Amino acid sequence: MEYVNIDFVDKPVSRLIFGTSTPLMQKGGDATALLDRAFGLGVTAFDTARCYGKAEETLGAWVRSRGNREKIVIQSKGGINGFLWRSRIRERDIRYDLDKSLAALGTDHIDIYLLHRDDKRVPAGDIVQLLNSLASDGKIRAFGGSNWTHERIEAANEYAYAHGLRPFVVSSPNYGLAVMMKDPWGGGLVTVTGGKNEAEREWYARTQMPLAAWSCIGGGLFSGRFTSKDPSAAKRCMALLYRKAFLYPQNIERLARAERLAARKNVTPVMIAVAYLLASGMNVFPIVGTTNAAHLESCVKALDIHITKEEAAWLDLRGDDPGEEG
Repeated sequence: MEYVNIDFVDKPVSRLIFGTSTPLMQKGGDATALLDRAFGLGVTAFDTARCYGKAEETLGAWVRSRGNREKIVIQSKGGINGFLWRSRIRERDIRYDLDKSLAALGTDHIDIYLLHRDDKRVPAGDIVQLLNSLASDGKIRAFGGSNWTHERIEAANEYAYAHGLRPFVVSSPNYGLAVMMKDPWGGGLVTVTGGKNEAEREWYARTQMPLAAWSCIGGGLFSGRFTSKDPSAAKRCMALLYRKAFLYPQNIERLARAERLAARKNVTPVMIAVAYLLASGMNVFPIVGTTNAAHLESCVKALDIHITKEEAAWLDLRGDDPGEEG
């Protein structure tokens, strides 16, 4: 496992982040064995959110039972849109969410705190001021945005630098081999995948802003529970929202190519999908949410697989197959 230093986080962050947005943890089920296995594999960073049901409570109970808080990096999120998608990017709502998260996690601080959505009507400087106040109170360490465009992050950081304040140091958009064709969660999502978002990726590659990639394996598209030859099986294996986001012919072709490259490298398609992220030149931290220990182990092993630029271009339909003989 590779570990990376992120500004304002006082411990190394594992390259792979365990995602708690799974039915098991959202329902408050017993995830002890799975979390133990993740930690045993070297995963020290865990992603959760106030809106993930009982996931924060489940994660917090495990951390307390193991007494490993000083070794664990908790990334949580607040400020999700409310009733009828009312924006909650305002001080009262953010403070409320943060206090609820701290209580649920049973900790006095969150290592990385992300605003789950953005509201461009709110001046970036106001948000920076608020997050710095929360950091000064000791409630959060590093902070950033989930589903924020790079332009808004730049605006926030320009304000921070001009006023001697902490900047955003983490961003969490969607990024993966599969292109999110539709936003099934009601709006406000940001993806940096696909041909339309090349400028976003260039910014991340240039700045090396840590990018915590959600839905990086296409909501189960590369899970191995079905193949590209039987895409109808995806309807039984993928949740409805993920089917709306990712189940399209272009992504089935990406799956087919991942299967072919996996066979050549003697690995699995999900391992190819994870390894693809690290071939981007960006500072990517894959968020992998699973209830299957074997699946998690495969994703950890994938961090050691090398994908060339030519292979990556072929996988995402931008180039020819470098494995074909001319």
